[in-house]
Order: sequence, then C-alpha cells, then structure tokens
Amino acid sequence: MKITLKSAALTALVATAAQSAFAQEVTLRFQHFVSPKSANPTYFMQPWADKVERDSDGRIKVEIYPLMQLGGKAPSQYDLIRDGVVDGGWVIPGYQPGRFPEAEAMEMPFMVTKKGEEASKAAWIFTQKHLMDDFADVKVIAAHMHGPGVVHKKGPAIAEISDFDGVKLRGPSRPATLLLSKLGANPIGMAVPAFPEALSKGVVDGGVITWEMAPSLKLDELTDSHTDVAGDKSLYSLFFIWAMNKDVYEGLPDDLKAVIDANSGFETSALAGRAHDTGDIEGKQVMIDAGNEIAEINQEQTELMKALGEEVVAEWIEEVSQKGLDGEALISDARAAVQLTEGTAAPLE
Repeated sequence: MKITLKSAALTALVATAAQSAFAQEVTLRFQHFVSPKSANPTYFMQPWADKVERDSDGRIKVEIYPLMQLGGKAPSQYDLIRDGVVDGGWVIPGYQPGRFPEAEAMEMPFMVTKKGEEASKAAWIFTQKHLMDDFADVKVIAAHMHGPGVVHKKGPAIAEISDFDGVKLRGPSRPATLLLSKLGANPIGMAVPAFPEALSKGVVDGGVITWEMAPSLKLDELTDSHTDVAGDKSLYSLFFIWAMNKDVYEGLPDDLKAVIDANSGFETSALAGRAHDTGDIEGKQVMIDAGNEIAEINQEQTELMKALGEEVVAEWIEEVSQKGLDGEALISDARAAVQLTEGTAAPLE
C-alpha cells in the first residue's frame, strides 16, 4: 500500500510539473512615447493588452509603459524592440528618416482619408505587400495610421497658402516636412514628446499633429488656432507599427503564439486606427471648449495645396527610384490600398 501511495504521489507530482510547464505564464513589457491618457493607449493599447490576457486565460500579462518609462528615446523605439530592451511597443518608422523609405509612400500628402480606421486597413495591406522584409527582425502585430493631420499654431488660423510663409512649424516625418517647406513654412522635425516644450520656448510657432493628441500636449493652452484642410483626404498622416521582439515571440509556446497571432493583422490594425478616430472627436471638442479658433482651409486653397503635395510625391518617386526602389509602384499600390478601404469605417459608437 505504501509503495502504491508513493507511486501515485510521484505520478501526480510529475503530472503537475508537466501541466505547469505547459501552462507557461509570460509577462510582456510594451512601451510607448505619449501620455497614457491619449487615444491610442486608451482605446487600443490597453484594450489589446486586456484581450490578449483574456484570450490566454491569464497566462499572458501585458504591461504598458507610457512616456518611454523603460528607457530610450522615441526615435530609437524600433531598435529597443529589436534588441530586446523592451518586449514590444509602438514605433513611428519615420522618426528614423531614410531607414524605412518604402513606408513613406503611405505618408505622402493627401494620400489617406481622414478616417484612421480606413487608413489603417490600407496600411496593413500595403505593409503585407512591401514592408514585411523591412520589419523582418521584429514581430509586426499591427500597422496603422492616425486621423487627419491638423495645423495647430499660435495666433490666427491658416486661411491660405501665403499664411504659411516663414512660420516655424513642427513636422513629424520627412514627407510632412517636405510639404510644409513647399507651402513656405519653416519646418522643424521633432518627435512628439519635444513639441510642447518647443512651443512654450518659442522654438516653433506651431506644428502639425492630430486632434486626439492636442489635449495631452496642452495645445488648448499653448496654441490659439487649429486648421484642417477641406475634403476627405488628410493633409498628412503618420505610419505606425505595434510590434514585438521576435525572439520573445518565437520563444512562446505554440498556443500563446496563437493568441498573439489572433490579435494581430488586418482587424487589429483597423482597431488601432479607430482609436484615433475616437480620440479625434474628443480632442477637437477640448479645443472648442477652450475657445480656440477652429478653421478649415477652403476648397480652392486646398486644391492648390494638393498640387504642391503632388510635387512632393513626384520628387519622392524620383529620389527613391535612384536608390533602386520602384517609386511609382509604391505610390500606385498605396493609392490602390486606400481606394480599396475607403468608406469601410464603421460608425463610431
């Protein structure tokens, strides 16, 4: 009887150990560079983390760290993820100009619609065709865009192109700064965390950024006017990826990899863009409530701006083609993806 009991206990111990090994628990540390109260962390990152935890029956816990709390600077976020300094995070490839040139096709002036959800669906389609090799050393979970890029500045709103002359404006990406230069502004490239201080110290007179980011950057206090363009196409938009360290992903058990995979891709990208759409409504209202000037450039001036945007596109095609890329095909495929997804955004609740 003693031998039987010991054998049973040993069998139970081995089974428990095997079950424990199978039911591996993982904590993933993801990092971003904006306020935790801004739209993407609120309406995408945290819900994504919560869903991953639910879908894994609690075996995956995702910790979200805002404002680069785990170290490093926003422009180096891709490398931090690749090198395993963090397990995952939010990346703007355009913060490293020239490193991911093909991604710039999605960021061209007036390329995407003002609906972040639609633009993000297009971004995922384009990414699958052109960018997976560029991002081969990380696990891409989502590729997305934000909503309309708006000019926020001190003083009166922009009414016509001549109002850009000599105005020092923060630009978030190379395509955006190229367009601002064409418009006559003095573009100053900088990552979003540096924008409020640059405004307060007079380094810039304003900048282009989304409605949803405006409250967390205190643009209701630091600027006086907010100007969008006419029509359904965005003055500019940024391309983002939500990505994970590849070795960490590959080291997961197959069933946990499946959870990450199920929360990656086209629909996940759409949710990331939709988060910006929700935040844009809220952010714009904060600017309105502050009594700031809300303006829209008329259709005639917008068409002139679009023509300047086409000059940026043509020059970009020539530039990247000289580097061995098919610039015309990249722009054509970006536009095709936008056309395919235009009008597909679901109504916001």
